[in-house]
Amino acid sequence: MADHYQTLGVDRNASQDDIKRAYRKLASQHHPDKGGDTKKFQELQTAYDTLSDPNKRSQYDNPQPQMGNFNFHGGVPPGFEDIIGQMFGGRNNPFGFSFHQQTPQRNKTLNIQTSISLEEAFHGKDLIANLTLPSGRNQTIEVKIPRGIQEGTTLRLSGMGDDTFSQLPRGDIHLTVSIQQHSRFIRQGDDLITRLEISAIDAILGKIVNVETIDNKLLEVTIHSGTQHGQTLAASNYGMPNMNDNRFVGRMLMNIDIKIPTNLTEEQKQKLKEIFN
Repeated sequence: MADHYQTLGVDRNASQDDIKRAYRKLASQHHPDKGGDTKKFQELQTAYDTLSDPNKRSQYDNPQPQMGNFNFHGGVPPGFEDIIGQMFGGRNNPFGFSFHQQTPQRNKTLNIQTSISLEEAFHGKDLIANLTLPSGRNQTIEVKIPRGIQEGTTLRLSGMGDDTFSQLPRGDIHLTVSIQQHSRFIRQGDDLITRLEISAIDAILGKIVNVETIDNKLLEVTIHSGTQHGQTLAASNYGMPNMNDNRFVGRMLMNIDIKIPTNLTEEQKQKLKEIFN
């Protein structure tokens, strides 16, 4: 490749004015219209175009090393990293790019699930389960499910998971707990919601009724006279224990459902009319 400075006949420290003067002089001599050589004139133009532009001149004066035809967006050619490492004695390569390192081996975290009843969530449960690890080994695990556990809670069993690579730390087990639907209660946070059906007469006159709690106890509930359909009665400390602090217990909320009799005799209807009229 021709040296642009030699082509224009100037020193490498030449100023822009020196470069311009040299170009004008030589271009006048070698212009094809004046019988000059076309190839020589094109070399003059290329040299002047490069050296008259500060950015192009800087790049020309300080050329960057070429990396050939390697496409680093698509990966490094096989063995290239080892070659570079040998060339530079294991030190970081000088070219400013980094190689993709192979993902290190590790033992996996295992994700498993279990389903328990609402009563088991209330009392807590000692769970014993058998599972086969990726290594093929059978393992028995014992898990203490805490009282008041919430739907979808994941318990972490540290160091009880995959053991395929015996020289590495074992993986964990993540146990996700789901809670089955209940026939009488709907859970809302730490509160339990249930339906309490009473007769229209009991709603009018009032009554004491027994309601079964989640732990199979009988709770006396007072139905006051004039209780309305859809009204909610609350019994504190008869809901679910708080998972993080069992000293706190939710409520049992009883939605009143007044049952209207449909089989009254004409005599009964007449007596009611006499009473309320």
